[in-house]
Amino acid sequence: MHFPKELKYTKTHEWVRFTDENTAYIGITDYAQDQLGDLVFVNLPAPGDALTAGESFADVESVKAVSDVNAPVTGTVEEVNEELADAPEKMNESPYDAWFVLASGITGTDELMDADAYEAMIASEA
Repeated sequence: MHFPKELKYTKTHEWVRFTDENTAYIGITDYAQDQLGDLVFVNLPAPGDALTAGESFADVESVKAVSDVNAPVTGTVEEVNEELADAPEKMNESPYDAWFVLASGITGTDELMDADAYEAMIASEA
């Protein structure tokens, strides 16, 4: 498993890549895509939609199941990665490049973990 040090992580296996204090890309971790299996569909929000930390903002469908993707932060969807709609397998191939949304006006970052804490959490679940 790969957990880039520059990202922040959640207990529900999303990652956050901040571009500045209030703006960030959001996706699912390498661990999440591995557990889900081959991803075949993603349902994304629309630009302008509100994100609330801890609440579902998208869902992914794999050959195994449909799973919610929770917002790691509170904010507003600025941009959606439309490429995933046509190529959901990118989430399996390169989970840290296959971002779901770009969010702005971010708050609610208290629960985010650094890479070391996230890796320790994964190890304790195994």
